[in-house]
Amino acid sequence: MDFKVDGKTVVVVGGGAEVCRKLQNFLDSSVEITVVSREFSDAIKILAKQGKIKVLQINIKDAQNFIDQLNPKPDMLLAVTDDSELNAQLVKAAKKVGCLVYCVSNPSLSDFILPAVARVGAVKIAVSTGGRSPAVAKLLRQRVERLVTSEDLLTIELQVYLRNLLKGCVADYRLRSELLNETLNNVDIKQALSEGNLYVAKVLSLKLVQNKEATIHELSRCTYEKTS
Repeated sequence: MDFKVDGKTVVVVGGGAEVCRKLQNFLDSSVEITVVSREFSDAIKILAKQGKIKVLQINIKDAQNFIDQLNPKPDMLLAVTDDSELNAQLVKAAKKVGCLVYCVSNPSLSDFILPAVARVGAVKIAVSTGGRSPAVAKLLRQRVERLVTSEDLLTIELQVYLRNLLKGCVADYRLRSELLNETLNNVDIKQALSEGNLYVAKVLSLKLVQNKEATIHELSRCTYEKTS
């Protein structure tokens, strides 16, 4: 599942490099993020200066007391410290007040996982090993990123353009789907996209759609005349 987290509040306990990696799952959304730690990595400090996150510099000694003092309570809490016992206590206390939780040191305590996410343009592909090997997940993410081409990204732009266009003039969603699939597999359109020419691809796609619709209308007219 890909949670829609816009407008949610997230508290992250921990200030190291691992926290910065986990935050990448939220920074593209309009999420209010507070990172709590006794010290912060340079990357965390940069994010704070950019206004992307808030930081609260404290040393948590009593997990229950820390959760009790949070007002309002966050929607999600991430326990990402190097102290596995503290992480477990934070998760336990946060669950009592209805937070969704993530525990870096014990995935079995978590309500959700934070996969390694490959991001290339508008494409997001999540890679997960179920928490068993974050290192391998990272390696696979890097491989996936190399697989997504500029042609793929232009194809997405073309599909968005055509979907919006067809929604306004083709009522039958099955016909819209058929037309979109035909543009995906058209040799001339694929050639234009491989050359980086989105404009030509749009022109060719429009011609294909118009020809297809004209054929369908003609068949419909003939069928009507034969049955009249």
